[in-house]
Amino acid sequence: MSEKHLKLREAKPQGKATIRTTSEVEALRDAATAVEQEKEILLEMIHSIQNSQDMRQISDGEREELNLTANRLMGRTLTVEVSVETIRSPQQEESLKHATKIIDEVVSKFLDDLGNAKSHLMSLYSACSSEVPPGPVDQKFQSIVIGCALEDQKKIKRRLETLLRNIDNSDKAIKLLEHSKGGGPKSLPNIDGKFN
Repeated sequence: MSEKHLKLREAKPQGKATIRTTSEVEALRDAATAVEQEKEILLEMIHSIQNSQDMRQISDGEREELNLTANRLMGRTLTVEVSVETIRSPQQEESLKHATKIIDEVVSKFLDDLGNAKSHLMSLYSACSSEVPPGPVDQKFQSIVIGCALEDQKKIKRRLETLLRNIDNSDKAIKLLEHSKGGGPKSLPNIDGKFN
């Protein structure tokens, strides 16, 4: 057997091991990303429980107990630290900063003009969607997001989904509150940090 054939035989098992290791690394990253997402979902659920209409309809003692439990769960959830770093080119880094800045600017305007902020968020979200959007698409934002790393594109879309869901939940809570008091439209209460 020639030396060339021996080298090829030795290289094949190493190549298979490299492919298997690559798959395992990607599975690890996917699992860590899933844990990050689960943490976000749990925090959102706890926050939703704390601000639900049902909390107003129970006794003070039960409310205090539920708040203590929710705060304890919030604290324990926040102790979970998972970080999946994304390798980015300088251009991708710049695109991510620009996209984040645009979203942050819209979020900062929530209390001033919720309706306009929501429609702006919808156009940003539509720019991230691969499906036919129900409304206008922010073309400039879309080109910025396309310049981001794929993992960052997914995170941007998830952040926008969460923000829109929080707005919808706030709208529902306000309508329930207005209905229970029998009053007309009220201004949006201060929702400290809910949209950050």
